[in-house]
Amino acid sequence: MEELEKYLLPTGVIKSDSKALIDFAEQAAAGASSPNQIASRLFLAVRDKIIYDPYSPFYDNSFYTPDFMLERGRGYCVQKAALLCAACRAHKIPARLKFADLQNRSASDEMKEMLGCDVFAWHGFTQIYLNGQWFSATPSFHADLCFRQNIMPLEFDGTANAVFPEKDLSGKPYATYLTYHGSFWDLPLAQIIQGWEKTYGKQRVALWRSAFENGLQPMN
Repeated sequence: MEELEKYLLPTGVIKSDSKALIDFAEQAAAGASSPNQIASRLFLAVRDKIIYDPYSPFYDNSFYTPDFMLERGRGYCVQKAALLCAACRAHKIPARLKFADLQNRSASDEMKEMLGCDVFAWHGFTQIYLNGQWFSATPSFHADLCFRQNIMPLEFDGTANAVFPEKDLSGKPYATYLTYHGSFWDLPLAQIIQGWEKTYGKQRVALWRSAFENGLQPMN
């Protein structure tokens, strides 16, 4: 129990005590009568109300806080995972962040050009503790994007993992989880960026940061 208590606490990034976050979490879970229902509704709210945007600022902890995310209304996988984590903690459901290198064979040509490959290094998702065990929940892609990727929108009911499928609806290879990097109480931003530099190269990551700092998209 002492270990689980840790995953209920707010952090400098996962600000589960933020008023904006609490309002968002209460509205999303309105009418839910069990922790499973609450977690399911929080998952759907983060999945669809926050648009997936891989071209999001990434290099400062402030870009991952609930207030930033709720005001911006869009973010990439790690940002959305952090928001879901905070929302669960606000409802006294233990939650943490987990990371993996993910190969997405349906990545757009634009994304592959930006990354230099089809591997999403340090892809982030949320782990939620329900019914005595941890379940993985991936709220990254909003429903419309899932359909465009030819996969069903992910659903989470607290009884099974909700992660990207190995094959799309046509039976073609879709996602492969290559390497897992562990679970974290708070955002390990320095490790994430180091992982990106190892996979994509320091120069490429520095160019992304420079683009954001100059008000440009990384692809510009």
